[in-house]
Amino acid sequence: MPLATVNGIRLNYEDNGSGEPVVLIMGSGSGGRAWHMYQVPALTAAGYRVITFDNRGIPPTDVCADGFSVDDMVADVVALAARLRLGPFRVVGTSMGAYVAQELALTRPDLLRQAVLMASRARSDALRAALARSERELHLSGVRLPARYQAVVQAMQSLSPRTLDDEQSIVDWLDVMELSGQNEAGRGAQLGLEPMPDRRRAYAAIGVSCHVISFADDLVTPPRAGEELAGIIPGAGFEVVPDAGHYGYLENPEAVNKSILGFFGNTG
Repeated sequence: MPLATVNGIRLNYEDNGSGEPVVLIMGSGSGGRAWHMYQVPALTAAGYRVITFDNRGIPPTDVCADGFSVDDMVADVVALAARLRLGPFRVVGTSMGAYVAQELALTRPDLLRQAVLMASRARSDALRAALARSERELHLSGVRLPARYQAVVQAMQSLSPRTLDDEQSIVDWLDVMELSGQNEAGRGAQLGLEPMPDRRRAYAAIGVSCHVISFADDLVTPPRAGEELAGIIPGAGFEVVPDAGHYGYLENPEAVNKSILGFFGNTG
């Protein structure tokens, strides 16, 4: 993946395929390569040009350990799109990446044709806000939990019961999660974006065509949060993908890819 200087930082990105451009924005703690197992092959096979990148906080993109805002992340996408001369493009974001996509749709609708918002919401509820603050406090305390323990907690929060109950599958997941722990400074910077403020009134002004995808077993961002978001954005579609937790784009990729491509094909 090449490094480009955009918006004052070095940003690591990859550009695959040809055709109308789609920018994929990953959630917190993961790099852009997470899209390459399932979504990039499906989109390039369907005739799209697909751009993935590592968000601020994920090396080799600059960590920006002093912190950053969602506006900084929106500006990163805008600057990358300008560098690559994308013109109007489609965007797919998940979790924190969907938050970035929502703010992009609000502030720069001229750049977007369509937006898919996965595992997303318009605000934090009391429980998720408390979790975000607690994770931030733990990080700032300097306590470093064993990597295996962190992997187990991450799995229980982010995967569906179907995956958790599959003994071979969960062993593989735990190994991957343990080995792919995020840079601590970058993790702290990304934690600074939480808890999400209440954006319900603002998102009612989004004019970009949007499709909200929730995952049935998502504990981090439950389907009711996605349904509320879809009800706020004028004309937004809404779908719940079964047998999937917060990482539903990896757990049930066939259903996710079908939903994305169906939306692009039907309303593009």
